[in-house]
Amino acid sequence: MIYESHDTAAPTATRPRLLPWSNLDGNPCYLLTDGTGTSRLSRMADDVEAVQLDMAGDLLDHAADLLGDGKATAPQLRFLAARLTESLHDVHRVARSRGDRLSVPDDDEVLEEGPGT
Repeated sequence: MIYESHDTAAPTATRPRLLPWSNLDGNPCYLLTDGTGTSRLSRMADDVEAVQLDMAGDLLDHAADLLGDGKATAPQLRFLAARLTESLHDVHRVARSRGDRLSVPDDDEVLEEGPGT
C-alpha cells in the first residue's frame, strides 16, 4: 500500500519511505512525500519507529535477565524467542527504511572529493 501526498504545493516526491507497519495482508506500506519528513504521517512513522526501538531495548534487557536465570523454563524461553523475533523484524524494517533514505552521493561527487576524503 502506498500513501501519496495530495499537497499540490509539495515538491517532487523522493523515493518511497518504508513505513514501520504492514497492511492487513502483511505486505509493506510505503509513503510518498516531498522528502522533508514533516508530514503528519511521516511524524507518526517516526514516533512508531522510536517506540519499536525502545521496546527492543527493553526486550533485550529482559532477555539478559531471563537467560541469566538458571530456573527459566522452556515455555518461557520459547515465548522470549518469539518476542525477540518480532522485535528483530521491526528493528530490521526501521534499519531498511532509514538506510533507504540516506543520501547517496553521485559518482561525480565522489570523484571530486577524491578517495578516502
